[in-house]
Amino acid sequence: MLNRHARGFFTALFSPLARWLLRIGVSPDAVTIVGTLGVVVGALVFYPLGQLWWGTLFITAFIFSDVIDGIMARMQKSGGRWGNFLDSTLDRVADGALFAGVAVWFFTGGANPPIAIAAVVCLVLGMVVSYARAKAEALGFQANVGIAERAERLVSVLVVTGFTGLGLPTVVLFVTLCLLAAASLVTVIQRIIAVHRQSLEETEGTATEQAA
Repeated sequence: MLNRHARGFFTALFSPLARWLLRIGVSPDAVTIVGTLGVVVGALVFYPLGQLWWGTLFITAFIFSDVIDGIMARMQKSGGRWGNFLDSTLDRVADGALFAGVAVWFFTGGANPPIAIAAVVCLVLGMVVSYARAKAEALGFQANVGIAERAERLVSVLVVTGFTGLGLPTVVLFVTLCLLAAASLVTVIQRIIAVHRQSLEETEGTATEQAA
């Protein structure tokens, strides 16, 4: 939902910056890499130190690189398969670091194992959500369905984690992570069902052609 409705707004917002970066010789790939490094540092340095608010602000400053690099690639007409591969791969690195950072803090100084475990579950299921789509597309199917895509997961965990650092009760973060885990699991199931349906249609189509 966020992907559909926010894309136009953020494209208009960041287009001047994207145009300026291209003008000074910065490539979309460089923006992708720097943005990922920023997210990883914020998640694996600030969060494990218990700096949830400042870590979230730091991560937010870099998270929009995922929008900017896409705008730059479209302006430059240089997206292609390489850019798509790099962006998708580094997205997984950033997502993993984000949930890992939350888990590390609550396994240690945060002293709240249920939240840490919920974060680990979100990490694993988030990776499966992404893998299911990637594998489906590699096999020629479509699996762009589900109620918990990347934008929704990131916005939810960043907002609630940040406010937890300002004193929001930790139970809110726990509930949020549990809901994210449940939504991710539903998304995995939705994608499995979608691919299975397409596989059956393909098999039926092949059988019909052979019979004819």
